[in-house]
This record gives sequence, C-alpha cells and structure tokens, in this order.
Amino acid sequence: MNYNSVELKALVEYCDQTLNSAAFRDYCPNGLQVQGRPQVQKIMTGVTACQALLDEAVAWGADLVLVHHGYFWKGESPVLTGIKYRRIRTLLLNDISLLAYHLPLDAHPVLGNNARLGMRLGLETEDSMEPGNPQGLGNIGRLSEPCSLKAFSQRIQQLLDREPQVIAGGSHKVSKVAWCTGAAERYIETALAMGADTYISGEISEPVVHIAREAGIHYIGAGHHATERYGVQALGEHLARHFGLEHRFAEIANPV
Repeated sequence: MNYNSVELKALVEYCDQTLNSAAFRDYCPNGLQVQGRPQVQKIMTGVTACQALLDEAVAWGADLVLVHHGYFWKGESPVLTGIKYRRIRTLLLNDISLLAYHLPLDAHPVLGNNARLGMRLGLETEDSMEPGNPQGLGNIGRLSEPCSLKAFSQRIQQLLDREPQVIAGGSHKVSKVAWCTGAAERYIETALAMGADTYISGEISEPVVHIAREAGIHYIGAGHHATERYGVQALGEHLARHFGLEHRFAEIANPV
C-alpha cells in the first residue's frame, strides 16, 4: 500500500483544532512537544513516551510519536539529565517529533479515552460528569441490561486484558455507571452525587475503598494504563485515514 505524507505543521494544527486543545488548562503542554522532520508519513502511537516506546519508534522508522503522557509536567525539574536526557536525545538524534495530548484526549466525545472506554464496555453515554462543560472529564451512562458486579468485572477483565480491583459497595446490580480514565479515583464522590451505582477509574487509593463501602457504590480500578490505551489509538487511526498515513500502536505493558 502506498502512503501519503503531510507537513508536520498541518498535522499538528489539525490535531489542535480537532481536540480543541487551547481550551484546556492542563498539567503539561498539549500539542507538539519535540520537533522532528518536517514531513510525516509514519505515526507511532502509545500511552506514554517512555524509552521503550521511543526505541520501538526508531526501529520502525516513525516520523512522529503520538502519546497521551508526554513530557514537561508542571512541578518537574526542567533540566535535561538522566532519563529525560536519554529520551529527548533519542528523539532529536532520529529526527522524530513528539506530539502529546493529555486532558484534551481524555475529554473528546468521540476520540477520547472516556468515550472509547465506554464504547468498549457497552456503556450508553448519557452525559459528562461535568454537565454543561464542553471540556468536562468523565462520563455517566447505563448498561443496556443491568448485570451483577461479578459479571461486569469479568467483562472488564476480558475486554481490557487486565484483572480489575473491585470494591463492592453493596449487593445491588450494575446499571448506572460513571467512569473517568486514569488517576481519577476521587471523582467517586461526583459519581455518587449523580446517582451512579458503579464508578470505574484507572487507579485506586486507600480513602476510596472506605467511601465505596460506606456510601454503597461499587468501585472498579481497571488500570491507569489499561483504561487510557484507546483514545490515542483512535486518534492515530483517525489521522491515518484523514491524511492517508501509516499508523502503528505500540503496546508497552504496564501493570498500573
């Protein structure tokens, strides 16, 4: 198959507009983080711009790496030493661009992590967990047919290929579900306020266990990495179709 190429500038502008990235106040810069060659034909996507992903990109001959977790987070040291130096050096020596979208990729109603996780789990989205906010994070919706917590947990394990951490909040069935991918376990109180009987996120913390038990809401920690694989894949596939590019997703296993 013959693939096209697109100017890096045009691709970045398209992503920025599609994800409305300028509207978000985030913990990191969204968009182009490291500039590489001016033309893009091969895009490699992954959850996090770790060294293993960059090595895969070099081996494949990627022009651009697109991730959910990039670099330059608020509060981190700005110096380029150690791990950060090796990662940036790999990109620069191989003339590979790094494109990263954090909250914009969580929130997008079609390509976003939350939208894609809901589709994958068979959840019918009714609203954002921040009603009225176009950039609202998290979704709430329903299963077409209620099921037991055990059956729903087994479905998550099968679809995400990861055994979730499950805290039963009672004996009720799973029906109205709220979810927010990644490290959003404390949104459980928002899920409660919206009447959800079950809340799904990526991670779990000690206080959340007690909240779930005492408030009577099921909590499912389905994995930070596992819940955030699907937005970046969807965006990569969308770009490949829109511009006629070659795309490959690299799964770098992470138990968290």
